[in-house]
Amino acid sequence: MRIIGLTGGIGSGKSTVARLFGELGVHWVDADNVAREVVEPGQPALAQIAEHFGAEVLQADGSLNRAWLRQRVFAEPAEREWLEQLLHPVIREELVRQLHNPPSLSAKGNSGDYPLPYVLLVSPLLLETNQHQLVEQLIVVDVPEEVQLERTMARDANSREQVERIMAAQLGRDERRARASAIIDNNRPLDNVELQVCELHNRLLAEFS
Repeated sequence: MRIIGLTGGIGSGKSTVARLFGELGVHWVDADNVAREVVEPGQPALAQIAEHFGAEVLQADGSLNRAWLRQRVFAEPAEREWLEQLLHPVIREELVRQLHNPPSLSAKGNSGDYPLPYVLLVSPLLLETNQHQLVEQLIVVDVPEEVQLERTMARDANSREQVERIMAAQLGRDERRARASAIIDNNRPLDNVELQVCELHNRLLAEFS
């Protein structure tokens, strides 16, 4: 099973593109989802976070106060570094487990049960962490930086300053593009993005068959 990375800056539409691949039968694992799973109540990582940051980092029901933590770590680089050193190894281990245990999948339109030859690792920090070591090709979902800002502010109700801090902590757009095996332009109408995904999917099937 080949592992293909899919990444892009915040607000670029990685999840939308991943779902389009999923409609074609591709198994995909989202690092953002895994990152939430490893800090659910009862998980060891959440207990360590609460011990480090104090009670303010928890909601009344004992779950992680993500908004509070996001503001704290992006305002204090040392705290972000501490959090990343804690979570990145835990997230990586769970990603590997889920990537290598896909459900029974077959290519769209196949009459048989032959599994697809690749899976997707979807991660906003694929290139910023050692997660890139897990993949052999890289798909970058790309939009202009101003579009990233507008989409993220509208989606998450974050200030422009906060979104800019998050973007500054990620790899720059030009460097992401330079390291891409393929680029999906997500600043186009959805039907065009669907066409790009289908073409790339067919190319990968042909390459790995």
